[in-house]
Amino acid sequence: MKQRALLLVDLQNDFCAGGALAVAEGDSTVDVANVLIEWCKARGEAVVASQDWHPADHGSFASQHGVEPFTQGELDGLPQTFWPDHCIQQTEGAQLHPLLNQKAIDAVFQKGENPVIDSYSAFFDNGHRQKTALDAWLRHHEIVELIVMGLATDYCVKYTVLDALQLGYTVNVITDGCRGVNVNPQDSAQAFMDMASEGATLYTLADWQETQA
Repeated sequence: MKQRALLLVDLQNDFCAGGALAVAEGDSTVDVANVLIEWCKARGEAVVASQDWHPADHGSFASQHGVEPFTQGELDGLPQTFWPDHCIQQTEGAQLHPLLNQKAIDAVFQKGENPVIDSYSAFFDNGHRQKTALDAWLRHHEIVELIVMGLATDYCVKYTVLDALQLGYTVNVITDGCRGVNVNPQDSAQAFMDMASEGATLYTLADWQETQA
């Protein structure tokens, strides 16, 4: 039987209230995640998560270039937003949110470990030069469909979804389980449009549960 999995994108302390790169209302995604985790587990479906996992000298950090956070530039030949230092390996900020039902997560896939290239997607770095172990794990478990939510809509969720579609997965995005950085005010809305135009199906949590009843 073909399988489905819930993919939780970067539900980490640094993207939530008080974090180094806090996303507005980021904490509100955790309740949605826990509902979906319980829902998936009741149906015998897998739950996996991605985790930003940067070395302290990561090249995407504004501090490494002497510029203000959110400055636009270039890193290793690719366009780059320079971020506040965040999700540094082995720090509290890099840990998954403490209210997330972590015991129910089957596997966690770390990304962003290479200091010379950023890695928004849970599948690839931004240049598609290296893959994480996520795709191989999903294929090993015969998973062909994903339910995706997390942080942040306009970066890691968007690029994870686009890569998943390119890899051939059916992708469902739970919109109220996502929150965006919104460097520009409409970035999250545009990200949802981009995901939908490439083939993702967008649902609210309530709509998703209703369609699956």
